[in-house]
Amino acid sequence: MATTQSPLLFSATPISNNHTRLVHLLDQPISMPHLQQIHAQTLRATHPTHPQSLFLYAKIIHHASLADLNYATRVFRHFPNPNSFMWNTLIKAHAQSTHHKHHAIKLYNAMMEQENTASAPDSHTFVFVLKACAFTFSLFEGKQVHAHVLKHGFESCTRVCNSLIHFYATCGCLDLAQKLFSTTLFVKNEVSWNVMIDSYVKVGEFETSLKVFGEMQKLHDPDLYTMQSVITACAGLGALSLGLWAHAYVLRKCDKRMVGDVLINNCLLDMYCKCGLLDIAEQVFESMPCRDVNSWNAIILGFAMHGKAEGALEYFDRMVNVENVVPNSITFVGVLSACNHGGMVDEGVEYFDMMTKEFNVDPRIEHYGCLVDLFARAGRIEEALNLVSKMPIRPDAVIWRSLLNGCCKQQVSVELGEEMAKQVFESEESVSSGAYVLLAKVYASASRWNDVGLLRKIMSDKGVTKEPGCSLIEIDGVVHEFFAGDTTHPQTKRIYNFMNEIEEKLKSIGYVSDCSGAPLVDEIDEGKQNTLRLHSERLAIAFGILNSRPGMPIRVFKNLSVCNNCHKVTKLMSRIYNVEIIVRDRIRFHHFKDGTCSCMDYW
Repeated sequence: MATTQSPLLFSATPISNNHTRLVHLLDQPISMPHLQQIHAQTLRATHPTHPQSLFLYAKIIHHASLADLNYATRVFRHFPNPNSFMWNTLIKAHAQSTHHKHHAIKLYNAMMEQENTASAPDSHTFVFVLKACAFTFSLFEGKQVHAHVLKHGFESCTRVCNSLIHFYATCGCLDLAQKLFSTTLFVKNEVSWNVMIDSYVKVGEFETSLKVFGEMQKLHDPDLYTMQSVITACAGLGALSLGLWAHAYVLRKCDKRMVGDVLINNCLLDMYCKCGLLDIAEQVFESMPCRDVNSWNAIILGFAMHGKAEGALEYFDRMVNVENVVPNSITFVGVLSACNHGGMVDEGVEYFDMMTKEFNVDPRIEHYGCLVDLFARAGRIEEALNLVSKMPIRPDAVIWRSLLNGCCKQQVSVELGEEMAKQVFESEESVSSGAYVLLAKVYASASRWNDVGLLRKIMSDKGVTKEPGCSLIEIDGVVHEFFAGDTTHPQTKRIYNFMNEIEEKLKSIGYVSDCSGAPLVDEIDEGKQNTLRLHSERLAIAFGILNSRPGMPIRVFKNLSVCNNCHKVTKLMSRIYNVEIIVRDRIRFHHFKDGTCSCMDYW
């Protein structure tokens, strides 16, 4: 009876022929069982000291590293004299793995201890190990690799320098990244510029990132990665004009793949939400050829941020029940935020239970923070405190600050406010002005102005300064910045004259300032009213009314939360001057129109 021989088995043929046939089998995608058969045949039909065996084993390690890292490591360890390709293959595989990145650094150190010239590091080695150092924030080890780069003469290699820039920026050493980027030792390519722009974006230096982008445009055309960073920077700054330009650039200059890219569209979606154009964000979302969970998260968070709680929850329902997309922890941050901004306490509790019981998402500190804030803003302080006492996670300063903020707004006992402030001070890693300001508001709401003054003295003694209010407004593509009491703008005189006109109109309709909005101002009531009048968003809005074209909404972006006094005044201004005013503060968007606000005075 005839037998059929496996195609992987070889007869007694010259070793060089076996190498050729085995290498041919490895020049195509193969499954792990198939690879194991080839490996077994390699052990039988070749000799490890044969010159061609080195290349053959390197190919086996390469394929194994894509499917089974442990198997690839075992093959590597049994080879007597691995070359640079083998080392690089294994270092790269570990650097790209989820849980074994630190092993890439250990392998690199072992490689450097070899005296064999065949295993000397090359540019690929440094690129792979620096990636691992960046992801594990191994600053000391990365600096050692930098020293090796200089020692082996790779300081002019563009790929290596790009990896070094990314490593230093990721580890928080942006000054070193910038210094390396500015050197003339290597030729900067598109990747070099992209790494530097993205590094500035990730640390929130959006203006600097856009300046670097402007320099890049003189030398290179932006690509997919450039545009992602630029659009993200526009979102952070609220730079709508540049964001619109970036969107137009993608549509005009880029191929269909880039136009339909889910990452680009997610960035555009986020940018329009953060720039106050929720309707256009919705158009981008609906026109996307494909969406991922981040797309749904962005639109839900966008609607929540704009106070459109019902819209956010409708998108969540469509995501889960129509599109069958599995929500993640960020999805529920958006859903709970929507309930928070809409004052939907019972619904928030239901979605929190749904998150844990139906979708098995473990609650994080952010989810508890949303729920605590939801209770606190609704005046249900006791329920908020009860939730905090039962949390399996230690509450952080944000949660205690939410409770303190609730104490301010609901005018609960001063003693409870003081206890919440104490918890904030004990939880914060560094002393900030936020808790002092909130505690001052608790005292002010109880008319305990002596305690406000004492608190001001304590802040002065400790060197704690209140973060200055800063508001941005964009007119005809130019961003104008205003600080509280600002007198540096070229139109200052015109703005202040207009502010006086506004005050007269407010008085004529019977409006009286709420001085508790300026509890840290140690002045008589008239001085406090003047300070409130000069809050940064008031100046920006006045400038916007004076300089915007009729019918155009005024968009202002503020670094702090809008105070109660400015919120009331802005509502009145929207009615008096018949203009839509959109203010994005630290917490959410406020859409003021016809004397009302989208938050329904719940913020």
